[in-house]
Amino acid sequence: MVRLLGPQDRLLRTLEQQYRQVDVHVRGNQITLHGDPAEVQAASALVGELITMIRNGHDLGEVEVASSAKILEQGAGSPADVLSQAILTSRGKSIRPKTLGQKAYVDAIDLNTIVFGIGPAGTGKTYLAMAKAVQALQRKEVDRIILTRPAVEAGERLGFLPGTLTDKIDPYLRPLYDALNEMMDPELVPKLLATGVVEVAPLAYMRGRTLNSSFIVLDEAQNTTPEQMKMFLTRLGFGSKMVVTGDITQVDLPVGASGLQLVTRVLDDIDDIHFARLTSDDVVRHTLVGRIVDAYTTYDAQRMAQKHERDSARDGDRGAEGENRAARRSGLQRDRSTGIRRSPRRGSW
Repeated sequence: MVRLLGPQDRLLRTLEQQYRQVDVHVRGNQITLHGDPAEVQAASALVGELITMIRNGHDLGEVEVASSAKILEQGAGSPADVLSQAILTSRGKSIRPKTLGQKAYVDAIDLNTIVFGIGPAGTGKTYLAMAKAVQALQRKEVDRIILTRPAVEAGERLGFLPGTLTDKIDPYLRPLYDALNEMMDPELVPKLLATGVVEVAPLAYMRGRTLNSSFIVLDEAQNTTPEQMKMFLTRLGFGSKMVVTGDITQVDLPVGASGLQLVTRVLDDIDDIHFARLTSDDVVRHTLVGRIVDAYTTYDAQRMAQKHERDSARDGDRGAEGENRAARRSGLQRDRSTGIRRSPRRGSW
């Protein structure tokens, strides 16, 4: 019961937020539900699924409760089956998908050679991709892991960075190192890096390589140019997998189009390439992150609609102006054909 309710009854409050017409009473090891019959039935099914997940060793959080409720509402199966599949376990912590969108993303990585994970911040795009990479290495499905990302600052110029080449590119690749240390023994990571089993490198160093028997993850792909994206995808060798992750709403390129935005149109119909699109429903950070993402999405949609209206009005004005010019030219041609001159001051004949 303690694990079901959560610390300070946080999971209980999440359950009450999901079903606002249900009164939940807890006494000892017994939960009583009162309220609308349909919602009581739905809440009862959710509690049963949560109990099953706890008995299977699943640590519950607010995200799991909300995701389980959505899975049941959509009729997408049993949350205990959908969310209980662990990718790998590190230091007693299981890494597993926490939402239906994340589960579809992980399954797509298993079934396809190239997968694009596109979605807002906090949806686990990179984290789950790296977990699948470590899993593939542990199962000896690949011989090495290659992690790369473009060296682009987020909206500001850092200027000259002192030190060796490794020191210069380290700040850009630090998030990848952090994720590696969470998923693997920190003492093992330096050895794997030294032997080349795990390689972390900037995207600029991928030119001219053929990556065989590798699991390659390209992070922050929204900051690649179309030329860089084409170069990276054509590095694919035999026995390899690629996962490309990015958020097309956070492009930091100073000029030019994003390679991630273009590739969704160029490669959309090719077999063995899958585009997994995650949404704010898949955010597993603080609940405010999902609301922030939705707010910015609404703002961007409104701004695009206003821009479209302005462009349409401008095109209409240009069309009217063009018609006026055509009419004036036509009148001038008639004047020339009759030999009559128009007075430039009064407009009289």
